[in-house]
Amino acid sequence: MHDEHDHDHDLGLAHDLTRLQQQALERRAALRWLMGAGAVSLGGTGTLLLSGCGGGGSDAASSSSSSSSSSSSSSGSSSSSGSSSSSSTSCSVIPEETQGPYPGDGSNTANGSIANALLLSGIVRSDIRSSIGSASGVATGVSLQVIIELVNTNASCADLSGYAIYLWHCDALGRYSMYSSGVTAENYLRGVQATGSDGTVTFQTIYPGCYSGRVPHIHFEVYRSTNTASSYSNKLKTSQMCFPTDVSAAVYAGSGYSGSAANNSAISFSTDGIFSDGYSTQMTTVTGSNSAGYVAKLKVGISV
Repeated sequence: MHDEHDHDHDLGLAHDLTRLQQQALERRAALRWLMGAGAVSLGGTGTLLLSGCGGGGSDAASSSSSSSSSSSSSSGSSSSSGSSSSSSTSCSVIPEETQGPYPGDGSNTANGSIANALLLSGIVRSDIRSSIGSASGVATGVSLQVIIELVNTNASCADLSGYAIYLWHCDALGRYSMYSSGVTAENYLRGVQATGSDGTVTFQTIYPGCYSGRVPHIHFEVYRSTNTASSYSNKLKTSQMCFPTDVSAAVYAGSGYSGSAANNSAISFSTDGIFSDGYSTQMTTVTGSNSAGYVAKLKVGISV
C-alpha cells in the first residue's frame, strides 16, 4: 500500500536492493566470524524485499508465550493484558545494517536538498512524536516507549555513558518524515538521546506501521557523543531493531494502521531482507497492551 518506500529514493530501487544484498553478505560474513558454525545462512538474496511486514518464519515462534533469551525466536501474548518477548542478553556486537533510504542523517537528499535532521534545533529529545522547528505535525498511533541499553562488548558488557543514539522510524501509515509523500515537510519520529550513567536512553514514540517489503522495525545509529551526532560520517554503528510478531499483529488489529495488518501477514523474518540471516541480538523485549501502550527494551552491544 505504501510503494513509495521502494520507489522514491533518489538513487532508485536497484541501488537499494544492491546495497541490501551487499549488506546481508557482509553481515553473514561477520556472523560466521563471531559465531563459527552456529551462524545462520541465507537461502539466497534474490528474494529480498518481495513481501510485506511481520509474520513468523523459521526464526520466529509467533504464537508462543515464552522464549529463550539467547535464541532467534520471537514470542509473546497479544492479549489486552499485555505482551512480552525475550531478547538476547548475551554480550554480543549487534550487526551492522543499512540505514535504508530515509535516514535523515545527511547521507542523502530529499526534495532536492541534503536531508539532515541531526542539525535541527531540538533534535536532542526523548519524545519524538511531534515535529520540531518550523514543522508542526504530530505522529499518532499506539504509544511505544523504546529503552536502549548501550554496552561495550570489549569490557564485559559495561554500560557506555555519554554516547548518543539517533533513532528514527516510519509512522502508522508506513511513511517516513522528510521523504514520503504527504509528510515531506515533517520531521517527526526522529530524535537523539545521550546515554545516562547506566548506558540507557529512553524514547517516547508510537509503534511503527508496517509497509510492504519489511517487517516492523526501527532504525538507529550510535555516536560517540551528542556533539558528534551531527552527520552520518561520525557514526560508530548503524543497526535496526525488530518486534515480536504477535505484538505487531495486536497493534495492527486496532485503528489507525491502515494497510499494516495485511502487510504484516504477508511477510516473515525469513523473507525480510535485513533479518533473514538472524536477529537474536535485534529482537526487542516488549510488554504492554494497545490501551496502556507498550515498552520495548533492547541491549545493544558495540565494540569500543
